[in-house]
Amino acid sequence: MLTTITEGILCCLTGKAASLVLPLESSEPSDGFEFVEVKPGRVLRVRHIIPERPVVTEDQVASKGNTDGTDDDVEGSLEEDNESNTGSSVHCKRKITVYRNGQLVIENLGDVLHSEILQCQDGDLEPCSTVEVELADYKEMPSSPDPNSAPPPVPSPLGEHKPAPPPRRRRRKPKRTVQIDSKRVISSCKGTHSDVALFFVHGVGGSLDIWGSQLDFFSRLGYEVIAPDLAGHGASTAPHIAAAYTFYALAEDLRAIFKRYARKRNILIGHSYGVSFCTFLAHEYPDLVHKVVMINGGGPTALEPSLCSIFQLPSCVLHCLTPCLAWSFLKAGFARQGAKEKQLLKQGNAFNVSPFVLRAMMSGQYWPEGDEVYHAELTVPILLVHGMCDKFVPMDEDQRMAEILLFAFLKVIEEGSHMVMMECPDTVNTLLHEFFLWEPDMFRKDSSKTDTALTDSLHTLKINKPVDK
Repeated sequence: MLTTITEGILCCLTGKAASLVLPLESSEPSDGFEFVEVKPGRVLRVRHIIPERPVVTEDQVASKGNTDGTDDDVEGSLEEDNESNTGSSVHCKRKITVYRNGQLVIENLGDVLHSEILQCQDGDLEPCSTVEVELADYKEMPSSPDPNSAPPPVPSPLGEHKPAPPPRRRRRKPKRTVQIDSKRVISSCKGTHSDVALFFVHGVGGSLDIWGSQLDFFSRLGYEVIAPDLAGHGASTAPHIAAAYTFYALAEDLRAIFKRYARKRNILIGHSYGVSFCTFLAHEYPDLVHKVVMINGGGPTALEPSLCSIFQLPSCVLHCLTPCLAWSFLKAGFARQGAKEKQLLKQGNAFNVSPFVLRAMMSGQYWPEGDEVYHAELTVPILLVHGMCDKFVPMDEDQRMAEILLFAFLKVIEEGSHMVMMECPDTVNTLLHEFFLWEPDMFRKDSSKTDTALTDSLHTLKINKPVDK
């Protein structure tokens, strides 16, 4: 503690950071770790684990008479590859309208996935129904006279009351309208499928080490996994310039990583701030991103740094406060604060970043495009995982996210907090694996068409949002 304060004072006197985050020697340098230069002088550490799969050649396919079991292995591999090319086609059709009074109306005209889809072996599709939701988190618009209400009757000079004229309807003028009409094939993603890759993205102050349980679990199941360290985190280089840590700079880093390792069907798993980057990639590459997992990511609102945050203090002051910040993160990020959680915090390198990087990361969270409409345009199936004891992300934010997204399933882990994937690794791994294997059951959808022919196939979501000034 005294050393930290002394270094902070020296930082204030010299005007330089007391320490910089530089590439570290990995404890397992040969266990799938790579260093990728995304830009000149900008190097990210990436853990890339490629499973060992049997290579199927044309000669093995042509040979049909072996009795040593080789044909069975080859045929099994071919069946898995053929199965990966199949799936259920889902109609993604919705109309997104933003009105000048700040109201957002989303009309789902296509298929709607069942909210309890993960509780059964095979998910099904259900017809759309009419639902209206008013989110109380948004600022309420000032009340105005109802344009449709009839005016009071005008008294006649002779004492007779004339009938009131019919009310005039005021036509609302939309400010912006977005039409989405496409087909998406949703299929089961197994570890034996060679065209599936899992990307894990951490948030502020973390590193790829926080995904240790998930990387080991899914790599053992045969999945190809990719997990990078963001710039200034873990063993990636840390440029001493604030512009290197804006949302757009980090997003371009992850774009380069994604384009380097992407397969045909990619699943993005993000935590906290990392959810925003997964959303960005899913929006930029809708044909390559097959599914998305958002863990304690917050609501579908545009990012804007807080001017009153403690992270706006000078880097030298933040350096003095490092022990307090670490303790606060332990209290808020974990449901329990025992020796196990402290060890997890140390092993996961959470908050093991320089004060300069931490300040630049928090100040660079500016992403005005990532608003409700941006999230509503996503057609990829999304699993939302929320830790009930999370003190950073309220429950209602993930609920609002589930209401905005087209295909979203919200799952709450009661004994988890913000770092739920470290606190409850078995529960999270099982939930994620079930989501990876899930695909809609089109037979149930086809059999229910007759029963729903007379129902209204319109799902409307109305949201009052602040008027843009």
